[in-house]
Amino acid sequence: MSPRVRRIRQAFVASTSLRPMAQQLIQDRSPAGYAGVESYARAHSKEDAGALAWLVVGYAHVLDHDCAKAIDPLNRAKPLAGDLGDYVAYYLGTCYLQTGRDSLLVREAHLSYAGALLAEGRASEAVELLEKDRLPARSDVELALGRAYAALHQNDKAAQALANVYYNMPTSAEADTANSELKKLSPVPPATPAQRKTRADLLMKAKRYNDATDEYRDLAMHASPEGRPAAELALADALHRSGRNREAKAELTTLPNATSDQNAQRLYILGEVAWSSDENEAFYRTVDELRQTAPTSTWLEQALLSAANLHLVHHEYDQALDTFRELQQRFPTGARASYAHWKAAWLTLRFGRNEEAKKLFDEQLAMYPGGNETSAALYWRARMAEEDNQTGMARAYYQKLSDRFRNYYYAELGRQRLQKLPSAADPPDEYPLLDHIPPLEHGDKVTLAEPPAEDIHLQKAELLGNGGLVDFAVRELQAAANADGGNWGPAETAQLYIDTGHYDRAIEVMKHSVPSYFAVDIPTLPRAYWEALFPRPYWTELKRFSLANGLDPYLVASLIRQESEFNPLAVSHANAVGLMQLLPKTGKVVARQVELKRYSPAQLFTPAVNLQLGTRYFRGMVDKFGGSFEHALAAYNAGSDRVEEWMGQGKYRDSPEFVESIPFTETRDYVQAILRNASVYKQLYGTP
Repeated sequence: MSPRVRRIRQAFVASTSLRPMAQQLIQDRSPAGYAGVESYARAHSKEDAGALAWLVVGYAHVLDHDCAKAIDPLNRAKPLAGDLGDYVAYYLGTCYLQTGRDSLLVREAHLSYAGALLAEGRASEAVELLEKDRLPARSDVELALGRAYAALHQNDKAAQALANVYYNMPTSAEADTANSELKKLSPVPPATPAQRKTRADLLMKAKRYNDATDEYRDLAMHASPEGRPAAELALADALHRSGRNREAKAELTTLPNATSDQNAQRLYILGEVAWSSDENEAFYRTVDELRQTAPTSTWLEQALLSAANLHLVHHEYDQALDTFRELQQRFPTGARASYAHWKAAWLTLRFGRNEEAKKLFDEQLAMYPGGNETSAALYWRARMAEEDNQTGMARAYYQKLSDRFRNYYYAELGRQRLQKLPSAADPPDEYPLLDHIPPLEHGDKVTLAEPPAEDIHLQKAELLGNGGLVDFAVRELQAAANADGGNWGPAETAQLYIDTGHYDRAIEVMKHSVPSYFAVDIPTLPRAYWEALFPRPYWTELKRFSLANGLDPYLVASLIRQESEFNPLAVSHANAVGLMQLLPKTGKVVARQVELKRYSPAQLFTPAVNLQLGTRYFRGMVDKFGGSFEHALAAYNAGSDRVEEWMGQGKYRDSPEFVESIPFTETRDYVQAILRNASVYKQLYGTP
């Protein structure tokens, strides 16, 4: 072990007890938090661990936008900062490049130094420095470079850099400033239509619909007669998405010079406006007009899907079946064909037309074997074989389902039914449809490489983690992983997030790394992957409150994973709060039920309180629906009234049939995901 690595390792071990108070300070930045970390720093003033603590204090002041208070602790960190000296130097604003050999902050250092050069009137030196850092493009670098070129009166180059920020990075913090700087140039460089469209499209993609509307409106006003229809369509779409349906409709009254495809898009947007305004008859009229004028257009394809789903929501099942069938037959190779065919097959089964449903399930497997609906088709075709006493066929289909879709919702249901079936000795080639189903990509067993123990970035990452400086630590770790080329990076990144209490970020890292993890068997992936994907934080309280309410702790953990991914500070768009995403008014009602004294809505951010109230609330849902967890989960997501409405839409064989019949895709996926997750938890950790 090199002396540098040895020193970092010693600091890491010595600073272990700093981690919880550092995390708390970075999160809250309360007076008590500052006092605690400062006390630790003074107690370890002659150690590297003390330098880390002073860095944490200084960085916390930076987060509080109080750089005056940051200077002293950062200066205290300098003597023993060691390989963290680049972070100390950067935030002090001194000679950043002294420790730049192993630093990820060189570009930031150049940027700060260039700012100082520009302030001293040395713009040419600033340009020379920043030009080296233009790729990959960053808004702050481009803005600084634009200012430097402007100071040199090289207006063409200044305009190029500033326009790059404003038009190509419109959601960056520097975009508005870049626009102001552009307007200072003389003459003011005119924007091209292509630049303005790029900006508008990027704002639209970022869901900044009101800002996009302003850009599209300007484009439409100045567009040529040939280009105006496209601009007006984009404007109408932005208006609709920003909730300004009346204005959107007015834009689409006429569309001169439009192509046939643009006229189809006009009708589609008008239909979406009518849909969102609950003007159902007007919506269906636009769909009929699309059938007549654009029978092969992708806009009709999208409109038919909306029409079929609208019929479903209103319990117009005959019309929904016909529309799904029409969608699949008109566009048999389209992006929505597999889903449309499956919904038609499923509704046929719900109508009791079993023989026709079997034929359609077989068609689903033959025509769309790689579709998202394949696991459902396998399960329900096997169920129908069971009902016909075709035991061999049922076993073969359930086995295929289990092997190919290992941890899917339907795979677990299939294994449960498979265990109850008698043995059969049918030859495997009797069911050729099963051969259509493609094998899983990347299904080989993953073996993790060892991270390079001597890598400075990796050692710095671990030490920074002790200081609660998670974002810095992740950057160092990813730099080490990129340089090494091994496959250990995602697991180490996830573990770093877990160690610092960011379970949601660990889950997202692993989801991105192994998107097909639900289709593989547990031993295929390293244990570290699974424990990051299915963590058990707050387990003592979670288990205690779950069992107190007669709930499976793993089902509750699965619900939390789906709701908040174990982020106790999560707040939804509907203002649902904490681990189990409780509304404040719900928390107040349940707090009375459990006689929680001195309750306040802020307590929902406390994991133990959220778990106590959330498990009690969910238990009430389960009791309301006669002990059915499937119905209770659906109610947790969509509301009790809707579940009662769905229960009234005919009889169901069992809970799986009810779940598959839920008309809201979000709620159907939600219920299946939680039940699936609970099964994985049990496989990983055993019976609680």
